[in-house]
Amino acid sequence: MTVFWITAPLIIGIFFWLKESKKGDVVVEKNKKIIDHEKFTEDFHGTIVEDPFRYMENPEDPKVIKWVEEQNKRTQEFISGSSKKEEIKARLTELWDYSSVTTPKEIKGKYFYVKKEGLKNQPILYMQDGIEGEPIIVLDPNEISEDGSVALSFYSISKNAKYLAYTLSERGSDWQNIRVRDLSTMEDVKDEINYCKFTSIPWIGDEGFYYGRFPQPGSVPKEDESNYQKVYFHRLGTHQSDDKLIYERSDFKELGFRPIVSDDEKYLCLNVWLGTDSKNRFYYKNLKNEGNFIRLLDEHDAGYYFIGNDKSLFYFLTDLDAPKGRIIAIDVDKSFDEIEIIPESEDVLADVKIVNNCFVTVYRHNAYYTLKMYSKNGQIYKELDLPGLGSIEEIWGSSKGQELFYSFTSFLYPSTVFRYDFDTNESTVFGEQVVNFDPELFETDQVFYKSKDGTEVSMFLTHKKDLQLDGDNPTLLYGYGGFNISITPFYSPTTIMFLENGGVYAVANIRGGSEYGEDWHQAGMLQNKQNVFDDFIAAGEWLIENKYTNSKKLAIMGRSNGGLLVSACMVQRPDLFGAILCGVPVTDMLRYHKFTVGRYWIPEYGDPQNPDHFKYMYAYSPLHNVQKGVEYPPTLITTADTDDRVVPAHAYKFGATLQQAQKGDSPILVRVDTKAGHGHGKPTSMVIEEQSDIYSFIFKVFE
Repeated sequence: MTVFWITAPLIIGIFFWLKESKKGDVVVEKNKKIIDHEKFTEDFHGTIVEDPFRYMENPEDPKVIKWVEEQNKRTQEFISGSSKKEEIKARLTELWDYSSVTTPKEIKGKYFYVKKEGLKNQPILYMQDGIEGEPIIVLDPNEISEDGSVALSFYSISKNAKYLAYTLSERGSDWQNIRVRDLSTMEDVKDEINYCKFTSIPWIGDEGFYYGRFPQPGSVPKEDESNYQKVYFHRLGTHQSDDKLIYERSDFKELGFRPIVSDDEKYLCLNVWLGTDSKNRFYYKNLKNEGNFIRLLDEHDAGYYFIGNDKSLFYFLTDLDAPKGRIIAIDVDKSFDEIEIIPESEDVLADVKIVNNCFVTVYRHNAYYTLKMYSKNGQIYKELDLPGLGSIEEIWGSSKGQELFYSFTSFLYPSTVFRYDFDTNESTVFGEQVVNFDPELFETDQVFYKSKDGTEVSMFLTHKKDLQLDGDNPTLLYGYGGFNISITPFYSPTTIMFLENGGVYAVANIRGGSEYGEDWHQAGMLQNKQNVFDDFIAAGEWLIENKYTNSKKLAIMGRSNGGLLVSACMVQRPDLFGAILCGVPVTDMLRYHKFTVGRYWIPEYGDPQNPDHFKYMYAYSPLHNVQKGVEYPPTLITTADTDDRVVPAHAYKFGATLQQAQKGDSPILVRVDTKAGHGHGKPTSMVIEEQSDIYSFIFKVFE
């Protein structure tokens, strides 16, 4: 059995409109720049907070629909005036016209992988018989919708490679149904499972699979439709209503469950999660009997990620007493005592798989990756050479197999899959890789700079080899800074286009991520969130002080939590930046938990209903710190009207507030996509169109 995520969204949710009771009076007023709006006020622990654009939280309000239409028109009028628009779009189209594959998974001699093919809107799932076999299309999402808005999100192959279970994302939605395809006929069977999102689908033989689902809409109050997740077993050929309930926690409705079946099919394990908290629980049961689940790790004191097992000996990657990670073992048939296999090191242990009876480990060293192999007793015996300073995206191999697949990428190296043969000790490229630019023209360096509190932060800089440090280079600074997510070297056609036009691409490894372990994450969450903004601002200052650029040619970019990052930084330091690219942002820190499953993010951001949390959240909340009469930099805010993870109201309210407050003539623009969601599974044609607009905006304001 194998499972594979096509996209890995980090903040999950479904959009719903909540009618909120409000404290204080409602005042109706008019504004010359913005259409009529209602002015809400709310009392937070004695602080009266105004929310004049609250009506924008309702996407069906005619005023909101009209406002979105006007914003899109205004944005396109500005971008169409860019002298480089057609040139940018043409070059991005060329750069996107390449092929790449994901890491293959082998089941009973058949290899499964997803392939991006040139300019096709969606990647295609392939199967081939043997490593040299002829590829056969298993599932082509491009044939499902004419506009390319349906994407393959996740797939799982049955034990004997007879069936495929898969989910599709429509218009970028996180809500998905599970379907099943017979791999002998390449036709779907009648089975269909509803009310799922981001569930794993582990098979038992070819008989059926486990999965997690949420309540049927309407069966619980609206606010609980993303609570009460339950684990079921679906037997192939039966109706969903007949599925067997395996586990639930009605006493703790916020818990979620990711089912895992051990390779020997003896154990059913549950990775138990609580929102986006990096801490989790771990339960298991023996499938050979009808006993209850055993809550093996139930203290919610650390992260525990199941690696695999040797009979009753369970292996885990954990950050318990080791913020940079270590490997432990627990014998569930004996004392349950912890046995340390590989201790914590100076580098961050990012991923582990059992392949060829050994631990294949991925470490992060100064925010780039190394690949090492250890024996089961914890002795290192090999380190693989990688193409350069970059990132391992994924590793895969069977526990007793003779091959390891790993995917490597960097800023100048498109995602490439390698196959390592344990018999020959050699790595070869799996799948042809052709690029349509010259990487020898560019270089990547890593620098270290001091943040406001003296903390040393790393940053990658990619640019032409003959770059002149004259303080006048267009520069794009990218960051994320949250949810334990590492931003390490990655390839993007947009980066190459920017570099070819003389740009400097900078990526700051700011706190809030896991580039340097769990301590680095915690130093940028909750009451420490301001550290994230200070790190990013310090990166911008360093780039200017070291003559890479100046404040008029320094753009900052971030998406989702990264949208929070750049919006907070622009509000705090509007003088430092020459352009703001703010994608699908979280900007209202006092109401973010009211929409989708924003409550899942409370462990990261805090709860504004808590007086202590409110103080620091209100202090940096971008929406609430916009000041009238300030000259803000040229800003492009992008979102999608179908985003059911970070609702577009964040972008709408922030954009409207900035437009009302803006002192100078610099444009504050809002671009709203349709049929795109939060971004995962977006058709290639839409991606190229959006990125063409974004970079046309950058070059126009830098003219």
